[in-house]
Amino acid sequence: MFRTLSLQLHSAIMGSYVSGTHSVVFVNCPNEQIARDIARAVLEKKLAASVNILPKASSLYFWKGEIEEATEILLLIKTRTSKVPILSSYIRSVHPFEIPEVFSLAMDQGDVHYLKWLEDSMEVDRVG
Repeated sequence: MFRTLSLQLHSAIMGSYVSGTHSVVFVNCPNEQIARDIARAVLEKKLAASVNILPKASSLYFWKGEIEEATEILLLIKTRTSKVPILSSYIRSVHPFEIPEVFSLAMDQGDVHYLKWLEDSMEVDRVG
């Protein structure tokens, strides 16, 4: 937590991006409706700034010792790295899979304007 705060402070003071401040979280869903429901919920809860819904990913995987094949919907969720644990926990609580696929990759670099927009989009609305 202190690392995240220091990274954000450094970024704000220096006007530069510190690698790893934001992440992309990958989540597979069984159908488009569940994908949309999860995407909307994480945005409403300010756990993410943006979610892409990529249709019809073919998945092959081991499940209980057998090779399974399925068509799934892939979510690409853009968020602060500091929010990944709570985002993962929330997804596990609402996802229909026994063990949902939830993993993240830290962003190394990106357009500074886009990264600022990501940050601003997840700010909690303040009542004045």
